[in-house]
Order: sequence, then C-alpha cells, then structure tokens
Amino acid sequence: MTTFAELGLSPKILAAVDAAGYTTPTPIQAGAIPHALERKDVLGIAQTGTGKTASFVLPMLHLLEKGRARARMPRTLILEPTRELAAQVEENFVKYGVNHRINVALLIGGVSFDEQERKLERGADVLIATPGRLLDHFERGKLLLTGVEILVIDEADRMLDMGFIPDIERICKLIPFTRQTLFFSATMPAEITKLTEQFLHSPARVEVAKASTTAKTVTQRLVKSAKKPWDKRAVLRDLINAEGDELKNAIVFCNRKMDVSELFRSLVKHGFDAGALHGDMDQRARMTMLSNFKDGNLRILVASDVAARGLDIPDVSHVFNYDIPIHAEDYVHRIGRTGRAGRSGKAFSIITPSDTKHLDAIEKMIGEKIEWLDGDLSTLPAQEETEDTSRRGGRNSRGKNGKKPRDGKDHKEKQTQPRNAEEKTADAPVVTDISAIDAPQPVLPDNVSLGTVVAQEPVRPVPHKNGNDERRQNHTQNGQQNNNKRHRRDFDDEPSPLGFGDDVPAFMLIPINI
Repeated sequence: MTTFAELGLSPKILAAVDAAGYTTPTPIQAGAIPHALERKDVLGIAQTGTGKTASFVLPMLHLLEKGRARARMPRTLILEPTRELAAQVEENFVKYGVNHRINVALLIGGVSFDEQERKLERGADVLIATPGRLLDHFERGKLLLTGVEILVIDEADRMLDMGFIPDIERICKLIPFTRQTLFFSATMPAEITKLTEQFLHSPARVEVAKASTTAKTVTQRLVKSAKKPWDKRAVLRDLINAEGDELKNAIVFCNRKMDVSELFRSLVKHGFDAGALHGDMDQRARMTMLSNFKDGNLRILVASDVAARGLDIPDVSHVFNYDIPIHAEDYVHRIGRTGRAGRSGKAFSIITPSDTKHLDAIEKMIGEKIEWLDGDLSTLPAQEETEDTSRRGGRNSRGKNGKKPRDGKDHKEKQTQPRNAEEKTADAPVVTDISAIDAPQPVLPDNVSLGTVVAQEPVRPVPHKNGNDERRQNHTQNGQQNNNKRHRRDFDDEPSPLGFGDDVPAFMLIPINI
C-alpha cells in the first residue's frame, strides 16, 4: 500500500499531513501527486469525496517552497465555481501549509475590494478566486497574471453548469503559455473534453473511478409522494423521524431557492433543528450557517445546489433529495456529501409522478436501478390522482378571471329583466303634445324676452314632508341654474358688469366694525 512518504513530498508537508491524521493517500492522490511534482499537466477524474483537493494542494506546497511572490503578481492560481469551495481550499492550505510561510489571497464576492487589494499588494503565493471576482480585479488594474506558474481548474463540470467557461477561456489567455495546468472534474461531458484539449498539453490522465458513478458506501432509496407540497413535506418529516438516532446530521436539497426558504420555515415550525443555505444569502450569513452545520450546532441543513459540490463536511450521515435534480450529474454530487472517506451514508430521494423523466436519466447515467423504500409510484392511492385531476378540471372549467361561467338560462332571464327605470316605462304611451304635460312653466318678467337673463333672488326650497320630493325639487332648480348659465354664455347682449355686478357674495355685505 502506497504511503505519502513514497509520493516524493517534502518533510514539512509530510509532518503536516501526519498531524492532520492522514496516513494513506486516496487513489486520486496517489495517481495525481507524482505527475504534478514532475510539473506535468494533469487531468484528474474522480467522484466527489475522494480527496481531489489535497491532490493539488500538497504538490503545490512542495513546488512553492522555492521562490517568493511579488506584489500584484500571484505565483499560482486556483479557480473555483463557488465561494464556499474557494474558502474550503483556503482552509486546506492553512492546514497543510502550517510549516510553510506562504501568502494566500482569497478573491470571492461578498467581501470588500479594498481588503482583497491589500492582500494582493503584499504579494500572493497562492491566489484562490471565483472567475467573476478575479476578472473584476484584473479590469481594475490591481492584478497581473503574467507570473502564474501553476493553474488549477477545480470542479470543471460545475463551471460549465454555471456558465463560467467563457471566463475561464479568457483567463487562460492572460496566463503564460508555459504554465502547468491541473484540471479536475467529477464528470467529463463533451464540452469539458474540448476544453481540456484546448488548454492542456499532453496531460497525464488519472481516472480512479468511472465517470458519473456513485460511491458504494452510500445506501440509496426512492420514496414515493404525491406532487402537492404539503404531502412532500410530510413525507420528509416521516423519513427524518423514522431514521431516529441514526441521523446525526443531514443535508436536504431543493432545486429552487424559494423552496429552500419555504421548507426551512416548515421544518422549524414542526420543531426540527434546521438551517438554510442558498446563493441569495449574504456571504457572512452563508459562511456562518455552514460553520454551524460543520460544528454540529445544526442537525439539518436545507440547501440548494450551492452545497452540492466539493464541500468537505466529513461526517454527514444522511442526504435527502426533497426535489429530484433536473441534471443527472447533480445527483452524483448531492449524494456524495455523505459516505465520505470510507464512512457509510444514506441518501433518500422523494419522487412524484412528474419526476419519472429525471429519475430515468439518473438511473441511465449511474448504470443501476435505485431501490424503492416502500413501493413505487404505482402504489400511490388512486384518490390522490383523481382528486388532483378533478381540482385541475374545476379550475379549467372556470372563466378567464377564475369565475365560473354564467348559466345560459339564468343569463337569458337576466337579459329579459329591465336594467333601469327607463326600460320599465318603455311600453308607456308616447306623449306628442307638449301642452299635455302637467308641469310648472317658467314665468318671466314683462321686460325680459327669451334668451335674456336677469339676476333673481335664489328660490329657497320649501320643506316637504316627503324627502324624495325635496330632493326632486333641488334637482329641478339645479337644472334651471345650469340652463341660465348656458343662456348667459350664449346670448349675453348686455354690457359686461363691473366687479361682481349684482352677484355680490353675501359674506362681503356683512358690515365690519372698525
């Protein structure tokens, strides 16, 4: 059996590894470290949880023992897809580089630019960064990449999923052609293969496990559930309670950030010790939540796929896929959070009738059928589907605004009813002789002809016992005043009055005692 001493590492590194409690390298470490020490390009393919991080951290420490860093010119560069992975790699350098005097700079989002720039000014032997923040510093003129000797691209398939490949291509063109490149990935889709052909030169290929396979130490089971969210949450709670004391801690994966928050609140409401982790959280909150879970202060962590890749939490006993992942490769990474370093673990996936397509893709990729815990989807109660279908039918039978369409008979009857008082009198006889209408006629003074209006005292309404008659009379008087205004505007042949004329407001006629 190979030991770390046989890999050619320096005594300082061997002492740090021994202090960390490791004696035997993993297959990926035993295969990649010797090639990296010879300054060859390495293409490492291994499933998650097999020690890929140490397979490039240890040889980099060995090669960095000679030389020193210059301001704004890092000697090595490590690209990571997420902030959590970048911070984890920094922790590995601190742990294994305890006997070295090297400067490590971390460039990730959510941290002040000024603090990161001060680290670059002091000179960085190791620069760990996410692609976006790295390019931000470069465009500000605070970073030079012409001194990079070793480039590490970690979790390359995750970089592809997150859309970082164009940024990586740009960064690779800014780094000297003579660099050494260490390329690590858990899966090798066609796009990643083209990238390795473009930027790696005669790499040593180290593949210790079949691409896209799951660890044999993880027990996988499928659990049926109806599609309704409250049913899925109930199934998850039953699974957690059924595991009892065997469940030390668990990560529950959701596909959407909104579902992470919703499920987290539900678990807390039902008395579970839970926390949440997703990409929209503040960086300090994310690191605090992850630290509490690692330290055992949280038993259940509800997370998005931000926690699915590369996070080194050694003793996770359970993984629950509350949502089945859309991409089959993500299933491998999710359940890889448990069963690490030779430990055993359990992974449960909640499956609804609409998840069969994604489940088939996962089983095809891993090359095996996953067992059902308590019967497959065919054993779901028949009323679940019937009730759901009837509810959907009920919604579809409604109108555009969610209202039921009016019955034709009722609608026809409503149309036959008169809409207002005018329709009620529509059948009344029509009066053609205006003199037959019994209505009061306006009386004009002798010196006033039609079209001429004189100022008159306003007619005060006489109170009536019937309020409707009073309101009708007020309405008639208002109509007469409006007619007077129209006459004054259209037929005013008299000279314009001075000031208010005869229409002086009453409040201006009140005498004032001086």
